[in-house]
Amino acid sequence: MLKNIEADQALHMICALEAALEIESVKLMEAQGRVLAADIVALIPSPPFDRSPFDGYAFRGEDTRAAGKEHPVTLRITEEIPAGKASEIEVTSGYAAKILTGAPIPKGANTTIKYEETVFTPTEVTIYEAVCPNTDVIYAGDDIKAGTRIAEKGTTITAPLLGIIASQGISEVTVFKRPVIAILNTGSELAEIGTVLGPAMIYNSNVYTLSGYLRDMGALPINAGIVKDDPDSIAEKIGCALEVADMVITTGGASVGDYDWAVTSAEKLGAEVLFWKINMKPGGSMMAAVKDSKLILGLSGNPGAAVLGLLRIALPYIRKLCGRADLLPPVINVILKAPLKKSNPKLRLLRGRLEVSGGKACFVQNEGQGNGAVSSLIGCDLLGEIEAGSPPLPEGAIIKAYRI
Repeated sequence: MLKNIEADQALHMICALEAALEIESVKLMEAQGRVLAADIVALIPSPPFDRSPFDGYAFRGEDTRAAGKEHPVTLRITEEIPAGKASEIEVTSGYAAKILTGAPIPKGANTTIKYEETVFTPTEVTIYEAVCPNTDVIYAGDDIKAGTRIAEKGTTITAPLLGIIASQGISEVTVFKRPVIAILNTGSELAEIGTVLGPAMIYNSNVYTLSGYLRDMGALPINAGIVKDDPDSIAEKIGCALEVADMVITTGGASVGDYDWAVTSAEKLGAEVLFWKINMKPGGSMMAAVKDSKLILGLSGNPGAAVLGLLRIALPYIRKLCGRADLLPPVINVILKAPLKKSNPKLRLLRGRLEVSGGKACFVQNEGQGNGAVSSLIGCDLLGEIEAGSPPLPEGAIIKAYRI
């Protein structure tokens, strides 16, 4: 067991663990947020045929080569083509077809013009300017060509990707099953919401906060309940959770007090403890162990610290469990909008938000940075990182931040 290790070392140790991934097929309407287990390749071009970008007329551009305000060109109308109708009449010299938005371009036509740019009757259309051939046509495959790889395995399905897949006529997709992650909260002081608080008791909020973040990551959290501060009871509960979950997260008992039982409980269960304690604040009170190839992650009982530990250390592995190809969150350099007055002997994490000022990306620190603070996570879209050994930093200093 390693102790007091660096954050990146802990992250890499966890990410190196194998992830047993299973796949399933889901209806496309239910696939948003799921992770593709196979590449999606275009079966047909999109759009599948040449079509009109607007309501107007389709004709041969060559017929208008000499057109002008003083010498307009008048073409006879062959037919009206609404969307959903395939034309059977070829447009030849001297003729045009009335066409509506999205309708297929008839054979022989090679350009279009908006109806408001013409003068027309039910049988004729007059054009007052030269129109180049092969313009103002949406060609088959303009958006996606047949055979193009639309999305790679490991891609999270988003709203636009749903639409693109649907345009191919694909009704089901193969995705990775969501990993089940059990959350076990330890502490004799914890009470379930909906009950009356006794003296020195607090409500168990961690399971709700962590569950929300896990769902955002693509996992399926389950509540494994509350267990008192007793290593045998904790080990038994972890063992039960491992039977139904792909990973177990515990909160509380990961520090160094007399009632911090994370390491002892893992050892009683026969798990291999990878590390205990990270040189990081908040969230450094963390334990990682492996039992039957499944990760047991012990987080701090302090809500803010638990979330920061989850985001900084465990997020890439949870994404791996989900089958995602993008394991690491995006990293950007940002400018401090306010000074940091404290020195930082350990790596320090800050909850904040991105603000663009004067064309520059700035980090605005949220109020309430304590271990137990949760309110500072509201609106937090950046996790700022201050290197260990950093002195107080002035306004305008550049720091690294993770997009969350």
